[in-house]
Amino acid sequence: MTSRAGPRAAGTDGSDFKPREKVASHYQMSASSKSEIKKLTVVHFFIWILVAAQVAVSHLNLVSHDLVAMPYQWEYPYLLSLLPSFIGALAMPKSNISYLVISMISAGLFSVAPLIFGAMEMFPLAQQLYRHGKAYRFIFGFSAVSVMYLLMVIAIQVHAWQIYYSKKLLDAWFNSTQEKKKK
Repeated sequence: MTSRAGPRAAGTDGSDFKPREKVASHYQMSASSKSEIKKLTVVHFFIWILVAAQVAVSHLNLVSHDLVAMPYQWEYPYLLSLLPSFIGALAMPKSNISYLVISMISAGLFSVAPLIFGAMEMFPLAQQLYRHGKAYRFIFGFSAVSVMYLLMVIAIQVHAWQIYYSKKLLDAWFNSTQEKKKK
């Protein structure tokens, strides 16, 4: 360490910087959680594109209903699931706790709730397919129930991990603000 006035301070050879070069744990947690949330948001966006494409293609009659089935009722509210991801993205740059809380609550309402409703809506059709081998809706030749359940399994995992990492991020930000208030 050198001073402005001259040579290095007495008692040091300059190699004592390593113990002082540590990033606080809440900053590390914040950075890693933000990174994971961004990755999950990209995956969520691809899932959303698939659902939106099915809704648009079926309503605009771009292809036959034999090729792409009419959407299930849960798919319409699920289209709002992009809103929590957008609010969460707004929370990231300035570590805005209130936006992150709104994002977490709306993720439950607009992302997870429609998926749970969809699982219940499609359960009788899945049961019929399993027991009797009969499907009445198809997406490119595959049973629509099977395709949508596969999509739902992936989506519920993505949203659960998003909420989990958002909670970790919220804890890191909250601890950071509490430490600043103590000083």
